[in-house]
Amino acid sequence: MSNIVAIVGRPNVGKSTLFNRLVERRMAIMDNESGVTRDRHYGYAEWNGKHFTVIDTGGYVVGSEDIFEGAIRTQVKQALDEATVVLLMVDCIDGMTDLDKDFANVLREISKPHIIVANKADSAEKAMMSHEFHALGLSHDIYAVSSMTGSGTGDMLDKVVEYFQTDDVGNPEDGIPRFAILGRPNVGKSSFLNALLGKERSIVTDQAGTTRDAINSHYKLFGKDFILVDTAGIRKKSKVTQDIEFYSVLRAIQALQDSDVCIVIVDATDGFESQDMNIISLAHRYKKGIMIMVNKWDLVEKDHKTADRVKKQIEEKLGPLNYVPVIFTSVIEKKRIFQAIELALKIQENRVRRVSTSSLNDVMLKEIERYPPPAIKGKYIKIKYLTQLPTKTPTIAFFCNLPQYIKEPYERYLTNQLRANFEFSGVPIKLVFRKK
Repeated sequence: MSNIVAIVGRPNVGKSTLFNRLVERRMAIMDNESGVTRDRHYGYAEWNGKHFTVIDTGGYVVGSEDIFEGAIRTQVKQALDEATVVLLMVDCIDGMTDLDKDFANVLREISKPHIIVANKADSAEKAMMSHEFHALGLSHDIYAVSSMTGSGTGDMLDKVVEYFQTDDVGNPEDGIPRFAILGRPNVGKSSFLNALLGKERSIVTDQAGTTRDAINSHYKLFGKDFILVDTAGIRKKSKVTQDIEFYSVLRAIQALQDSDVCIVIVDATDGFESQDMNIISLAHRYKKGIMIMVNKWDLVEKDHKTADRVKKQIEEKLGPLNYVPVIFTSVIEKKRIFQAIELALKIQENRVRRVSTSSLNDVMLKEIERYPPPAIKGKYIKIKYLTQLPTKTPTIAFFCNLPQYIKEPYERYLTNQLRANFEFSGVPIKLVFRKK
């Protein structure tokens, strides 16, 4: 998209609240605590028939030596570079602060169209207080709004769309596969994204919980477009004590639900833990493509048999979910990271693959004849034919005389035969039995 609106300003002025209102979804985490937003967060909006991209940014603080605030400043400057129009958010209640003045100097350097958005104008009296921001010496366009209630945002957007030079149509991400990067905290999810993009798209530190929102990045590799979604680390419920982390986990789970393929990153130094299994089980429940990426492989003492041994241990823990492929990588050394994406693309192909009815019947009816369903109560089950249903994930319908008597062990046998004869690696298969 060429029409890009960046929402910037000091901490805790309501940038994420306005972002959520513009994109009409609760995408960004909102909290009274300052510094909640860290990475650039993209969404898509429409006003009066004009479509545009909205960027939410973290609070800009000058002169701070805090590791996060320094990284946030970098993220904000990148958003300013991309923006067509800049919305400088200020707070009517707090009035003009030194941080607002510092950011005004930043805007003077970039010479881009900008609008001052005086937030928290929940009454006429508070709206009158917005006039003091003329003293910043920036734009004459000052709009008193309430991002919480939506008051004043319509007039503001009327002015925003006047700056657009082109007419963008719709959401450019519609129809593009989404790969969610999931895992426990501090396993290298953001580092993986940054290594692929070749730039710091997500803030990376040694501190667990650095990423909070689900961060989308458009990417193209091997001639194919897809969306990479960096997510917050998912810990066990019992260990989540802060509200911000709770909402971060909710965003990560939502990203999982919205994805096509889940790249579950496992820390090689910690091994495959129960929480990794929980994440994979959740992805399986939502019928997503799944792969396991064992990261930090460079830190493991190994010989030529180590990878096979670790892979076997993971498959044993996966149990019936052992259809999930495993790849060993080192993000810090950029080893096999592109092979990991190639594997994710292959899984997406498997997920949308259509197998012809003739091929299914030619192969599977022979396997069924070789090992037919066991008789129950003296009744014999006869499977007549099967076909793949037109669903988003592989769903195979078996037509038989007594579908209610098909038991789970025989269903597993059929699933294993489908995997042995057709390419469904990394993809859950659903079987349905119907009366013929």
